[in-house]
Amino acid sequence: MGTIEMSLFEKELNDLLVQVYRSIGQMEEQMVRMSHHMNLSISEIHLLEAVGEASEDGEGPTVSELSERLRISPPSVTAAINKLVTKGYVEKEKSRKDGRMVHITLTKMGQKANLAHRYFHLRMVHSISKDLTEEEQAAMLKGMQKLNEFFALKIHRNEEKL
Repeated sequence: MGTIEMSLFEKELNDLLVQVYRSIGQMEEQMVRMSHHMNLSISEIHLLEAVGEASEDGEGPTVSELSERLRISPPSVTAAINKLVTKGYVEKEKSRKDGRMVHITLTKMGQKANLAHRYFHLRMVHSISKDLTEEEQAAMLKGMQKLNEFFALKIHRNEEKL
């Protein structure tokens, strides 16, 4: 197999994607460390975020719904949820409609942690966008949408192969 040569644009794009991915992760880690009262990992914060988002339209999500939403196996979601129950961030409640189903909801502490994470993202996107012109904002959104579509399509194709 021959070597693949990258154009200057492709090299710069690759470097930026890697840097942005790492930087967002580092900023989230810093947010967690600065919030001494939160004994959570980034993956736990993202699980709380998914519970909060799915809860906005009624009962909390089930483990299956979270598994599908986050593309994580149900046993892994169950283990993570049980850990969050122990830490006091989520509760399990039997469905009012079907007693066999269990819904996950945020406790007050879980809501606070989720709100802190949402505020972090709000500050981040505000800081990024405030110095951009309308044209730059439109171009950035278009580029990010295309990037998101590219990854979604690749992920979907890979899942079909499994």
